[in-house]
Amino acid sequence: MSVLSFTFYLFAVCVIVGGLFTVISRNPVHSVLWLILSFLSSAGLFVLLGAEFVAMLLVIVYVGAVAVLFLFVVMMLDVDFAQLKAEMARYLPLGLLIGVVLLMQLGMAFGNWTASEGAEAARAAVAPVDTHNTAALGLLIYDRYFLLFQLAGLILLVAMVGAIVLTLRHRKHVKRQDVLAQMYRDPATAMELKDVKPGQGL
Repeated sequence: MSVLSFTFYLFAVCVIVGGLFTVISRNPVHSVLWLILSFLSSAGLFVLLGAEFVAMLLVIVYVGAVAVLFLFVVMMLDVDFAQLKAEMARYLPLGLLIGVVLLMQLGMAFGNWTASEGAEAARAAVAPVDTHNTAALGLLIYDRYFLLFQLAGLILLVAMVGAIVLTLRHRKHVKRQDVLAQMYRDPATAMELKDVKPGQGL
């Protein structure tokens, strides 16, 4: 067995084991750590495929941001996991039914799947000759699919603003800073001088 094959099988086993323990771990912190292992192993598989840019995106975005955010949220929130497990047990039959239906659909799809004639040649020459795959990907995104790339960014912006609007709660008894009131106040009335006599106090 070559080093490349051994590395592939090592990363593949780590992805499968990490995904399995992410689902079955009782401690949510351990689940997030197993998820991080799955992400890093997936990034290793992308490196073996020659997609270094996608691998670094996976590490930076998912491991560096999403998984760490999940870890902090799970560790900081006081979540009653016993109640969550009770709710999960109640909906377990419905979830199993949906999972079986999805597996049947995937089996039907992959059973009728056939590769096209030029698939092998397209996978063999992912990028043009004398062009790095990251540079070729940049040319595709910022040249041919520039409009779709900008629309995807706009959709993500709208989703972020919508999430902020839906979760924003104004509490009545919380003092908030009014910037306009501070800017437009009259300096003559903003401060009052008191002539305090010695020994008199305020």
